[in-house]
Amino acid sequence: MTTQITNARPPAGLRKESRRRPPAPSTAKVGRPGFAWALPAAVFFTLFAIVPLLMVAVLSFMSWDGLSSPEFVGTDNWSRLVDDPVMLKSIWLTLLLTTLGVVLQTPLSILLGVWAAGHQRNRAVLSVIYFIPLLLSATAVSVLWRALLDPNFGIPAAAGWLFGDGNLFGEQATAIGVLAFVSTWQFTPFHTLIYQGAARAIPPVLYQAAEIDGAGRYRQFFHITLPQLRTSMITSMILMIVGGLTTFETVLILTQGGPGTDTTISAYYMYDKAFKSFDYGTGSAIALVLVVAATIISLIVVRVSGYDKMRSSMEGVS
Repeated sequence: MTTQITNARPPAGLRKESRRRPPAPSTAKVGRPGFAWALPAAVFFTLFAIVPLLMVAVLSFMSWDGLSSPEFVGTDNWSRLVDDPVMLKSIWLTLLLTTLGVVLQTPLSILLGVWAAGHQRNRAVLSVIYFIPLLLSATAVSVLWRALLDPNFGIPAAAGWLFGDGNLFGEQATAIGVLAFVSTWQFTPFHTLIYQGAARAIPPVLYQAAEIDGAGRYRQFFHITLPQLRTSMITSMILMIVGGLTTFETVLILTQGGPGTDTTISAYYMYDKAFKSFDYGTGSAIALVLVVAATIISLIVVRVSGYDKMRSSMEGVS
């Protein structure tokens, strides 16, 4: 009995096909949705941001009282603003209040955010109580503090040994101090949430390695926590700057720009020109100045901080 061994070979086409490597998966489209996904947001932003901004820019070259037809006046509105001492003073006051907001809110927000990210006893209850101002509108907060600081029936009237005559809104220094305090009281919880989320995203292994090296809590905070909060700090500061430049309700309810024009910031001066003096052309010019100023300052912060050069998605890693 003979056994016949046959060497079965696959066809040449199959041999070539089996030697080919499987195609590498394409990563170009992974995680990158097409333009259609952004189209609704782009349309919304165009209709409610770009178009109104263009209309304000056009209106800044017009003379309009809100009733008659707008009349083109060229650069007359801008020329009056340049020579207007109240406008120049309002810009200085706006920058002052914005700077005070950043200086006061940033350290408080960082400390409270890092603390709220921990596991202390009763931390959740205290955090909820502290975040209550964040749930209130700027109008409600301003009305509340206007009543609390009333010179006749509020806290200053009951504590004359501390507040003197009790009229905190009668002088520029104390009025500005009240505006800075109320804004800090209201908006610090918002920025605390930003730092709380960022602090919880810091890898615990960094703190474990620091403990092995003998670093205490203070060194861990300054050498690990703060550097890791860098991107969140930049974001928070930009929001503070934009919010400070556009503050309006607090001034309207607490001081109404007074005493005199000592707390008349640019946003309130825009309201005064447009809706009290019915000079919508000048009011539009002031609004455009605020938009340009907020954009320029934000770009400067991003450029100086190096935020635009960061490529990593991890906190504090470039």
